[in-house]
Amino acid sequence: MRRYKYLAELSMACLLLVCFFFLSREAAQVSVALTSEKERQVIVVDPGHGGIDPGMIGVGELEEKGINLAVSLKVKSVLEQMGYEVVLTREKDEGLYEESSHNKKAQDMQRRIGVIDETRPLLTVSIHQNSYQDPEVRGPQVFFYKDSIEGEKLAKALQSSLNTATEQERPREAKGNSSYYLLKRSQGTLVIIECGFLTNEEEAALLKTEAYQQKVAEAIGEGIRTYLEGE
Repeated sequence: MRRYKYLAELSMACLLLVCFFFLSREAAQVSVALTSEKERQVIVVDPGHGGIDPGMIGVGELEEKGINLAVSLKVKSVLEQMGYEVVLTREKDEGLYEESSHNKKAQDMQRRIGVIDETRPLLTVSIHQNSYQDPEVRGPQVFFYKDSIEGEKLAKALQSSLNTATEQERPREAKGNSSYYLLKRSQGTLVIIECGFLTNEEEAALLKTEAYQQKVAEAIGEGIRTYLEGE
C-alpha cells in the first residue's frame, strides 16, 4: 500500500514537472514574440497615386505619380541606411485596385489603409506633389490630422527639415487637416508630405532631377529621425 502511494506521488511530481516545463517554454516564446514586436522599427512609405491615377499633372505634362514613386524609393533607401525597416504601399507604377473594381480610387485608398493597419508601423509618410492656380506658389508642405498630437509633432519635424534642406525664402508651416482620407482613416501616426508644387515651373523642373529628389528624401529621413529621437 505504501509502495502504491509512493508511485502515485512520484507520478504526480513528474506530471507537475512536465506541465511546468511546457508552461515555461510557452511563456518564453510569448516573451520573445513581445520583445521582437517592440523592437521592430518599421516605417510605411506611401507613394501617392499610380496606375490609371496620375495624380496632379503639372508644368510640361509632368505627372505626380512618377515623382511620388521616385522620391519614395529614395526615402526607403535613406531610412534603411538609418536602420529602419521600410514597407512601401507600391513599388512600381500601379494602383492598389482590381481591374474589375467599379470604384478603383476607393479600393486603392482602402488597400493603402489596409497595408498600414496590417504593418502597424512606428509612423507612415504619404508622398505627394502639390498644385495651385497661382504658378508663383512653391515649397514643401506637410499635413497632419488636426486632432493628432503625434501627427502634429511629426509634421512639424518634417516641415522644419524640408524647409531647411530646400532653402525656402518663404518657409511654409505644417498644417492640420480633417478631410483627407488617409489622415482620417489611419489608426497610427500618419502625415502627408507635399514635396513641392508641380504648377511652379522652377520647382517642377527641380523635382524631376535625381539630385533634388535625393535632397528631399534625405530631409524626410532627418525629419523622421528628429521626431523618433524626441519620442
